[in-house]
Amino acid sequence: MPDLTTSNTDGEQPPLSLSTAAARRLATTTKSTPQMQGITSRWLLKILPWVQARGGTYRVNRRLTYTIGDGRFTFINTGDTIQVVPQELCELQLLRDFDDIAILSALASRFVQKKFNPGDVIVELGRPADQIVLIAHGKANKIGVGKYGDQTILDVLVDGDHFSYQALLESQDHWQFTVKAVTKCTVLTLSQQIFEELVSQSAPLRAHVERFKNKPQVSHDKYGQAAVELAAGHVGEPTLPSTFVDYEIAPREYELSVAQTVLHVHTRVADLYNDPMNQTEQQLKLTVEELRERQEYEMINNREFGLLHNADLSQRIPTRTGPPTPDDLDELLTRRRNPQFLLAHPRAIAAFGRECNRLGLYPQSIDMGGHLIPTWRGVPLLPCNKIPVTKNQTSSILVLRTGENNQGVVGLHQTGIPDEYEPSLNVRFMGINEKAIISYLVSAYFSVAILVPDALGILEDVEIGH
Repeated sequence: MPDLTTSNTDGEQPPLSLSTAAARRLATTTKSTPQMQGITSRWLLKILPWVQARGGTYRVNRRLTYTIGDGRFTFINTGDTIQVVPQELCELQLLRDFDDIAILSALASRFVQKKFNPGDVIVELGRPADQIVLIAHGKANKIGVGKYGDQTILDVLVDGDHFSYQALLESQDHWQFTVKAVTKCTVLTLSQQIFEELVSQSAPLRAHVERFKNKPQVSHDKYGQAAVELAAGHVGEPTLPSTFVDYEIAPREYELSVAQTVLHVHTRVADLYNDPMNQTEQQLKLTVEELRERQEYEMINNREFGLLHNADLSQRIPTRTGPPTPDDLDELLTRRRNPQFLLAHPRAIAAFGRECNRLGLYPQSIDMGGHLIPTWRGVPLLPCNKIPVTKNQTSSILVLRTGENNQGVVGLHQTGIPDEYEPSLNVRFMGINEKAIISYLVSAYFSVAILVPDALGILEDVEIGH
């Protein structure tokens, strides 16, 4: 007879001790707190000084600025035909505040569309300046004569830029620069002759142009601000100039925005399953993380107050060759005083690193809160995945100066709100419904303000796919 105590029908040896699977039923399990993907470093929320916005509104008062007509133009296209939006012609200083839509439409219809290939000359130094040129699409270099007679790039013109409305007013004038296409360019031009014909046919336009010509020139400084008259270096007892500092009549006001959600927790879960971790607390913790991620996204991308859409047009510059080069970042930094932080998508930072490697440059890194951060010219280059990457594989790089005392960029919030859970974030009990589900309203209040235009700069159309 076989020995049934030492073998089984499958030929396997029987266990000699309690299995781990069975033992675990009596053991206490050590658990982690709930984890989630999508939590980023959120550098923008960390670097911004936060200002208390009492009443939910923050007003940015500035000196009165007279600079007008420096905006970009918007175009519409039907197939391959491009036309400037008539109302956009009011961006020209010559047509500022002119509101006759019929005449503006007639002007817009007289623009002639032209195309240029890379390297083509759009206008040439010394030739008669008898037209205004709008850049509908493409990139062009504005080239002038340097101090020592060599050619230098005065500016880079991109979609929406223009030059020069003075050509419509001045006769026997000549171009003081050359404009050469860098990429394929589509431009719209209006000749001085056609403009003068329209002026002669339209009494309202003729009167507006005459008022513009006779309008006294208001004194302003190089930033477009109303000038402050001063005297310096004088001797004796001359009569000193009198002055006052004028303010903007209608300063911009930023209202706090809100990101909200309703958190649901079943009473049975909240009552019975709170050991060793409080279920409501863990649910709330993850919800707050998601709200903070959305807060940073809105502060960058929101069309009302987000940084990408509210940077001054004069503080937006394109790259010279496409990828973000050290030269591009140098130009971005030198256009403002005391730049403190650079923000870029991680892929844009990688593209900048490739350009540095190609040139044999090795940017230094610094420690920020335990993180090793690359720098350029001593300015930290911080990653931010909320900055979008387009389908054409382009992105943007932001440079910021922060703080009220620096006339920089500041975050806005309001502390001390009812049921506050974190600064400017509250959790409010909404009750229990007939299905025994507890509801909590979780709200985060925030905004961001740019105190002066040069506090924020953007390097646009940064190619990251090379």
